[in-house]
Amino acid sequence: MSDRQTPAARPANPRFSSGPCAKVPGFSLDMLADAPLGRSHRAAVGKAKLKLAIDLTREILGVPEGYRIGIVPGSDTGAVEMAMWSLLGQRPVEMLAWESFGEGWVTDVVKQLKLDATVRKAPYGEIVDLAQVDFDKDVVFTWNGTTSGVRLPNGDAIPADRAGLTICDATSAAFAMDLPWDKLDVVTFSWQKVLGGEGAHGMLILSPRAVERLESYTPAWPLPKIFRLTAKGKLIEGIFAGETINTPSMLAVEDYLVALNWAKSIGGLAGLIARADANAKAVADFVAAHDWIANLALDPGTASTTSVCLKFTDLRITDGEAFAKAIAKRLEKQGVALDVGAYRDAPPGLRIWCGSTVETADVAALMPWIDWAFHAEIAELAKAA
Repeated sequence: MSDRQTPAARPANPRFSSGPCAKVPGFSLDMLADAPLGRSHRAAVGKAKLKLAIDLTREILGVPEGYRIGIVPGSDTGAVEMAMWSLLGQRPVEMLAWESFGEGWVTDVVKQLKLDATVRKAPYGEIVDLAQVDFDKDVVFTWNGTTSGVRLPNGDAIPADRAGLTICDATSAAFAMDLPWDKLDVVTFSWQKVLGGEGAHGMLILSPRAVERLESYTPAWPLPKIFRLTAKGKLIEGIFAGETINTPSMLAVEDYLVALNWAKSIGGLAGLIARADANAKAVADFVAAHDWIANLALDPGTASTTSVCLKFTDLRITDGEAFAKAIAKRLEKQGVALDVGAYRDAPPGLRIWCGSTVETADVAALMPWIDWAFHAEIAELAKAA
C-alpha cells in the first residue's frame, strides 16, 4: 500500500478552510479597484457602499421587509454578543449547544450574564431534541455547527406563535441554506464564511419582534458602546442603513459587494444552495463507498452541507488524533487540501468546507487524495507494528 500511486487529478483550488473560506471563483485583487480607500465611511460614497451591501444582502437572502439588517463590529461573534447582551434577561432563556461555538454562547449567558438558563447540549455529531425546547422562552442556538458538521434540517420545530425570541447564529448557514425567516427573530453571520469574504465584520438581522424587545426592555447590566442598538428607548435606525457603530474596512466592504454580485450572477440564493448541496454530495458519495470513513453527523438529515466533518473508523487506528493530523499534513504537503483538520475542540478527523464558493470539481478531485493519504498512513502503521 505504501506504493499506491498518487491520483492524477488535483483540485484547481486546494482551499477548503472553514473560515476564512475560499474566495469567489476567479477572484483577483483587481476586483476591489472600486473600493473608496482613504475616504471616510461617513462620506456619501462610503455610506452608499454600506447601504448597497445591506440591500443586496436582503435581496439575495430574501429577508422580509420590516426586518432590520445591520453591519456590526466583531464578526459573527460580535453580532451574537450584541444580541444576547441587548435582548436577554426579560424572559427565561434556553441555550442549545451541539458544538464549540454554541458552547461558547452558553458560557457567556450563564457565567458572564449570570442568567439562570436552561441548557440543552448534544454531543458532537448530534443535535438536541427540539421537541423538548420551550420556545416561550428566549432560545439561543446555532443553525449549522461549524465545528461539528450538524445542522437544523428545517425550522418546523419552532412555533410561529412563540412568546420568546429565537436568536440564531447562522454564520456557516447563511447563503448556503434556506433560513425560515418567520421562525427567526435574530440572525447573525459573518462575511468570511459562505461568500468567502474577509473577517472582522458581522451581520445582525432583527425581526420586528426583536426590535420591539429592544425598544421596551433595558437590561440590568451596562452595555459597551459597540453593543448599543438603542438611544432614548428607540432603535438607532442609522445602524441598519449603513451608519456603522465603528469604522469598517471599505476594502472588506468592496470584497463583500463583489461576492454578493457574484451570488446574483449564479442565480441568487437558489444557485448558492445548489452549489453547496452538490459539494456536500460529492463528499457523501465518497464516504458511502468507503467503510473506513464516516460523516460525524449521525443522522444524514442533520448533516451539514458547508462544514462537512468526517471521522476515521478503521479499527487499526489506535491514536485517532495523530492519524487524522497525519492525513491532513499529507494532503497539505501535496498541495491538494489546505486547512482540513478537525476543529481543535472537535473529535479527531477532517473538516472539508463545501460552501458555495467551492467548485464541485475541486471537491471531487480531492476525494481520491483522501483515499491515497489514508492508505499511506495505514501502511505506516503496519510498518511500525
